[in-house]
Amino acid sequence: MVSIMSGASSKLALFLFGCYVAALGAHTGKHRVAEHRMAEHHVAEYYVAAVYEHQSILSPDPLALTSRKQALELMNQNLDIYEQQVMAAAQKGVQIIVFPEDGIHGFNFTRTSIYPFLDFMPSPRLVRWNPCLEPHRFNDTEVLQRLSCMALRGEMFLVANLGTKQPCHSSDPGCPNDGRYQFNTNVVFSSNGTLVDRYRKHNLYFEAAFDTPPKVDYITFDTPFAGKFGIFTCFDILFFEPGISLLRDFKVKHIVHPTAWMNQLPLLAAIQIQHGFAIALGINMLAANIHHPSLGMTGSGIHTPLQSFWHHDMENPRGHLIVAQVAKNPLGLIGTENATGKMGPSHAKFLKILAGDPYCEKDAHEVHCEGAAKWNMDALPLFHSEMMYDNFTLVPVWGKEGHLRVCANGLCCYLLYQRPDLSTELYALGVFDGLHTVHGTYYVQVCALVKCGGLGLDTCGQEITEATGKFEFHLWGNFSTSYIFPLFLTSGMTLEIPDQMGWENDHYFMRKSGLSSGLVTAALYGRLYDRD
Repeated sequence: MVSIMSGASSKLALFLFGCYVAALGAHTGKHRVAEHRMAEHHVAEYYVAAVYEHQSILSPDPLALTSRKQALELMNQNLDIYEQQVMAAAQKGVQIIVFPEDGIHGFNFTRTSIYPFLDFMPSPRLVRWNPCLEPHRFNDTEVLQRLSCMALRGEMFLVANLGTKQPCHSSDPGCPNDGRYQFNTNVVFSSNGTLVDRYRKHNLYFEAAFDTPPKVDYITFDTPFAGKFGIFTCFDILFFEPGISLLRDFKVKHIVHPTAWMNQLPLLAAIQIQHGFAIALGINMLAANIHHPSLGMTGSGIHTPLQSFWHHDMENPRGHLIVAQVAKNPLGLIGTENATGKMGPSHAKFLKILAGDPYCEKDAHEVHCEGAAKWNMDALPLFHSEMMYDNFTLVPVWGKEGHLRVCANGLCCYLLYQRPDLSTELYALGVFDGLHTVHGTYYVQVCALVKCGGLGLDTCGQEITEATGKFEFHLWGNFSTSYIFPLFLTSGMTLEIPDQMGWENDHYFMRKSGLSSGLVTAALYGRLYDRD
């Protein structure tokens, strides 16, 4: 069985910082549990992973100057919680655990105020070091020592995030004026406490306390239970470097992803992009987010292309441990190349429309034909609305069935849909093809079917989490990138998996029938990295 967790949510906004399978330790209460029958496989084909969504104890004034002693007192409070979670995970046979970004020291520091919170970071590729067994080898490594001892005591690989410092010389043209680099750093420890490697975040998100590393870190580490893992942090997920390079050039099938992500609907909730990344790239993703509901920060998961174990809770203030068995070799969705024999009437109609041929249906009295090129847009008002700070072009989705088209710049988006029952809610099909410039600059192509915030067209693109409208649909577009991520949410922040995705006649499509609850968002989110 797969245990799927979803939590209540509130209005969110972007903030400037930063398989024979059983889910173990599933949270109850406000979380639903859905069960799916899976084929049985030998246990050796899986490993046991954990991610911990941590409600960090924060500095009451991150801008104030403090001492190393005071900084350690605060960080040790968070590390005490980490240690409790490691031991709880050890009881469940966990082989690797991931903790979130900023979980130990917090956020919103200046370059100066964060300095007492930084550990010295020797290069693991130059120095083989077990901080737990050799605690006096380097100064200012108290946090690394505690993390190392946790990994050793729990007998598991451990991934955590901390701030680190590295002295530099004036001969280094990139050396800051204060003579040191400060990095947002993930560290990896093996099950015997050895420091295996470190990754320094490349795509910083308004993080004045940290430097961008002089070169991109492409970090992979080997494990005895699942082979090679890759690693990157938070905002990195939206960019080519290092994530896409890791998957393309290093053949990585497992990603660990510490993050401090503030949700923004309808397209970029944490679990939404984590899940879409895993599906699109056919990999397993172990993503640990920070837990601060008052800031809209929640959403962690263990995601595979075919299933997810997630936690999203905007009401409960406590952290949450997710434990699950994960396939060593993730299997992807059904693509067009192996879908023979699986074609239903709606997919046949989709293919006819895409081919530009008339589509005919026969009922008891007569044959009805509709030309695929005849898109009835006359009765539909074309309108614009802001979504994710971008100016989307949209058309309303009215009626129990139909097929729609909406275009902007070079991208045209199409929707073929049927609705078992009409609800009173307003839905819209939207398109955006351009440079996103708010809270980051990056080029996107998006086709999105979204529930609007109300019944007015001006409410389309607003952040909502509840819906009752159900669809069976094909959504597709003439994308000019191969990096397209499915973003799929239903009511109550529930993740859905598409029935099929892939290329057909130079268009990328996603189809789905049998939604478990009302549709909130179904989108194809394309990234054109070379236009950033």
